[in-house]
Amino acid sequence: QVQLVESGGGLVQAGGSLRLSCAASGRTFSSYSMGWFRQAPRKEREFVAAISRSGGSIGYPDSVKGRFTISGDNAKNTVYLQMNSLKPEDTAVYYCAASASTYYGGSLPSNYDYWGQGTQVTVSS
Repeated sequence: QVQLVESGGGLVQAGGSLRLSCAASGRTFSSYSMGWFRQAPRKEREFVAAISRSGGSIGYPDSVKGRFTISGDNAKNTVYLQMNSLKPEDTAVYYCAASASTYYGGSLPSNYDYWGQGTQVTVSS
């Protein structure tokens, strides 16, 4: 069992940056692969980034590639999402997720066993 708590969301102008954090408690953090997803109003949950247990495999969709960076700090039991060059279309609730069952959870929400409560990111034009 792991509990996930996101933080770092907020309001930012287009072109700005935010760093989201996801603090994990419970089982050893390195036992999980981690992912970030987002959901805008009236839209389906969308994959944003994923990192494997070892950190050796990382993936992004084309919509954020080159702008977003996922990273993990096992000593702090925290995974981060650095978001640069933000666009209004990045506005959404961002969720952190953990997978105990896969080495690399990738883009499928069904691969993830635990979810945080979400943090709102709003990008103004």
